[in-house]
Amino acid sequence: MSVVEVDGSLGEGGGQILRTALALSALTGQPVRIYNIRAKRPRPGLQRQHLTSVRAVAELCSARVEGLKLGSTEITFYPGKVRSGVFSFDIGTAGSVTLVLQAILPVLVYAPGPVEVTIRGGTDVPWSPPIDYIRHVLRRLLERVGFGFDVVLRRRGHYPRGGGIVIARVSNPLGRLNSFYLRERGAVRVVEGISHAVKLPRHVSERQADSARKMLESLGVPVHIETEWYEPRRDPHLGPGSGIVVWAVTEHSILGGDSLGAKGKPAEKVGMEAAKKLLEDLSTGKALDRHASDMMLTYAAIACGESIIGGARLTSHAETNLHVIKIVLPEVKVQFIEGGERDKPFVVRIVGACIRRSS
Repeated sequence: MSVVEVDGSLGEGGGQILRTALALSALTGQPVRIYNIRAKRPRPGLQRQHLTSVRAVAELCSARVEGLKLGSTEITFYPGKVRSGVFSFDIGTAGSVTLVLQAILPVLVYAPGPVEVTIRGGTDVPWSPPIDYIRHVLRRLLERVGFGFDVVLRRRGHYPRGGGIVIARVSNPLGRLNSFYLRERGAVRVVEGISHAVKLPRHVSERQADSARKMLESLGVPVHIETEWYEPRRDPHLGPGSGIVVWAVTEHSILGGDSLGAKGKPAEKVGMEAAKKLLEDLSTGKALDRHASDMMLTYAAIACGESIIGGARLTSHAETNLHVIKIVLPEVKVQFIEGGERDKPFVVRIVGACIRRSS
């Protein structure tokens, strides 16, 4: 079988290209060569979290990989069959656990039996969705389109110490996905959220929650934001950190907004940032927030039938994801019904490749 060539400098030129190409390669059995990996980043090539993503997808599909080393700007990935079982991966730094999950979750749809994957690293770190977004927004969106999985948070990990532990479980992989319709969000029913602070005073989590709640009450629906904090003697985390994720449960979907704490950043600003993101995305009326507008494209591309996706913002990540999908799955049809401009709301029709579990 010929090897598909994927230029890692496409679009935003980051790790998104690698993650999408690997997942699609694992599912189709199509070998891929990815070059110019992360060419547009300050430190090009594979960093720890990218190495872990490659190793995780490779182990899940019994792949052979050439060029797999720290800093490598080129790998060739020869997938085998997707398998079930119990797996464990340690990024070894505060590299993002959620970006590793982003790479492997589409593969887990097609496992021949139950799968459990433990990942150690950063759960709430810059430039990636926080773990609470995966647990309470993406998981519930995918459940709505037929892919059920559990995410257990054992311990949070923040930059620079890391040390987070997350377990993802799929008890009954379907072996295929049906198309889905997620165009408009419909009425907002309730807003929920989690504000956390570890190895920090309790008031940090409370102030984050209070500032977000004040902004979100403008929606005129119930707002319930939990706070998570640990007594110093019982706090198992390796280093300090805080953050908040808020989400709106709507008539047809779930949308989220998030923000991380940082040294010198007031807790009130953290809460306001998360609330502002959610309000901005809700104001478009579309079914998916800025993160899911990107992530759900991959699932539409592998599904059977025609999916409709309404996104709050066509990010550079989403544009790049579509480029990679077209390269690895040329049979997938993509048509913008509305929008198509960078950072604007959009509606796209995707006729998927209808990938099924191999026997």
